[in-house]
Amino acid sequence: MDYLFTEQQIMIRDLARKIAKEKIAPLAAKYDETEAFAWEIVKVLVDSDLFGVYIPEAYGGLGGGIVDMCLVAEELSKACGGIALGFAGTGLGTFPIILYGSEEQKKKYLPQIAKGRVAAFCITEAEAGSDAGSIKTTAKKDGDHYILNGTKQWITNAGEAEVYTVIAMTDKTKGARGASAFIVEKGTKGVDFGAKEKKLGIRASATREVIFTDCRIPKENLISKEGMGFIVAMKTFDNSRPGVAAQALGIAQGALDHAVGYARKRVQFGQPISSFQAIQHMLADMATQIEAARALVYATARMVDSGAKSVAKESAMAKMFASDVAMKVTVDAIQIFGGYGYMRDYPIEKYMRDAKITQIYEGTNQIQRNVIAANLIKESLKGE
Repeated sequence: MDYLFTEQQIMIRDLARKIAKEKIAPLAAKYDETEAFAWEIVKVLVDSDLFGVYIPEAYGGLGGGIVDMCLVAEELSKACGGIALGFAGTGLGTFPIILYGSEEQKKKYLPQIAKGRVAAFCITEAEAGSDAGSIKTTAKKDGDHYILNGTKQWITNAGEAEVYTVIAMTDKTKGARGASAFIVEKGTKGVDFGAKEKKLGIRASATREVIFTDCRIPKENLISKEGMGFIVAMKTFDNSRPGVAAQALGIAQGALDHAVGYARKRVQFGQPISSFQAIQHMLADMATQIEAARALVYATARMVDSGAKSVAKESAMAKMFASDVAMKVTVDAIQIFGGYGYMRDYPIEKYMRDAKITQIYEGTNQIQRNVIAANLIKESLKGE
């Protein structure tokens, strides 16, 4: 279908597709097995000017928007959802600086990130997942510095990233309004990392704890001002959730591509299984669900790029719907492969393992439904 992409966006999509096919696909099984971070792919993306596709040109990026980021995330995820997270997770860590960073912060960090300095976003804790308001990490003002203490959990790109945007409490008495956002660099005294988590899927993505112990950072590393932490986080999610949706979309499309190819070649009862109506109907439903998700993802991405004031509902819809589609499509793809689909010798079971996390991180799909419903009620009240 024609999504009215610009000439530059088509070039970006085609280049990302080429990288996925030629560089990522041949390595996907290896990285899934070794669970290593794919630095060689980061380098390819940097050399291709795609790593900073969503960063403004004034700061060394390509100047694209959320649509451009989604195009890259989708294409890379067709080959490997885990490897694609080196790119997508960096976007999550970078948006707080793009959206709310000072001019000095943007000039310092954005060009570095565009050139391959991986970033990460730190909000989740052991007692603060969906309930982000329960974070315990603190940032105490001490003269010209802030001192951070606490532990962040399940942080994408942790340990590999060199730039961390961190949500911490500067005033616990104010609840959510007492949270603030900070930039912390890897190598700062008092920053440590937990062991690499052993995961069901996205194994090429590093997931660790980030531990702050009397970590002293300059006051210039405060993003915006004290008390803005949750606004920074929520606006970041509004911008990044279409990217998670695009990751899920790419995983689903990659699984469908494998399923169609397999159905054409697999012969049973003297004919390819693609000739059986039961299989045809499964493929037709999978393709239709994916295209519906794609339409929602790119419509939402365009809405964000337009500067629309409120996009929380639409971003939640895109993330929720695309990730649910990814889970259903990858399960159906395994069914089409039959017993072979259950074996790790074939690539399809990895797609299902990678798809599952898209229903969980950056807000579970139950939380997305809460966001959607709350906005529907809010809109209804406004109309009365």
